[in-house]
Amino acid sequence: MDLLQGTLDVLVLRALARGPRHGYAVSRWVRERTGGALQIEDAPLYKALRRLEEAGCVSASWGASEHNRRARYYRLTVKGRQRLRAKESAWRRYAAAVFDVLSS
Repeated sequence: MDLLQGTLDVLVLRALARGPRHGYAVSRWVRERTGGALQIEDAPLYKALRRLEEAGCVSASWGASEHNRRARYYRLTVKGRQRLRAKESAWRRYAAAVFDVLSS
């Protein structure tokens, strides 16, 4: 399923809300949470992570992955948590409105 424009940032922020993750772990978390319905391609994922880092919503540092490989870990900043709350609220209102239309 293709992601609607604007969806990727909120998915990435939500994936990082429980703690630092490297890019592949973000992608895997979204895929697992959606039963495979949503899959994030590498290029858009890393562009989103860079964009969020430049906006001050995430910070990044190098660490070792679960397979002992060098990986860049991303974590939410205070600004990122604020943006997540705002985006989640907006998406919930949007989804409720769509469901209202579909159920009528």
